[in-house]
Amino acid sequence: MNQVNFKAVVEGLLFAAGDEGLNKRQIKTVLEIDNETIDHIMEELNYDYERGDRGIMLVEAKGNFHLATKPEHTSYFQKMMESPQASKLSQAALETLAIIAYNQPITRTEIEDVRGVKSDRPVQTLLSRALIEEVGRKEGVGRPVMFGTSVDFLTYFGLRSIDELPPLPEDITASDVTEEADLFFNQVEQELNNQDTK
Repeated sequence: MNQVNFKAVVEGLLFAAGDEGLNKRQIKTVLEIDNETIDHIMEELNYDYERGDRGIMLVEAKGNFHLATKPEHTSYFQKMMESPQASKLSQAALETLAIIAYNQPITRTEIEDVRGVKSDRPVQTLLSRALIEEVGRKEGVGRPVMFGTSVDFLTYFGLRSIDELPPLPEDITASDVTEEADLFFNQVEQELNNQDTK
């Protein structure tokens, strides 16, 4: 595999890693290349993204590399988020919200155990919409962040407290929790969207 392919692979890995990003050690392990080669690839990627016709940039924070949108385009992202099409939560976000609502406080890893897939983006979406919030850290290795629903969550779904969530059957499985809660959240959100279009 030549240098150009390495650069393309690193770009793909950074995209797939999402908000967590990747550090040099992880890139080195996956590609089996030395730190000098990694530095060279990152310099090339950074040079590519600094061009005016690119919409993303390479950011390094706390030893991790991330792909991020450019600050000068912020106003366009705000317009997108404020548009009616953006108001509806994706199915992945609704699933994640359901799991958090019924199992809070819960860590990202625990959410992923229930969903069976990585949940970085749905969690980030819910955080950016202020429907969930960090509620502490779990005791143990790494002390992972625990998430719970917010006051905005209650307001959004017209609930006075989390106790007003529809009860779930006693012998329900983890996948059933997601399915039942999805039905509730989808129904409420559909009603909200219908009100917005009147």
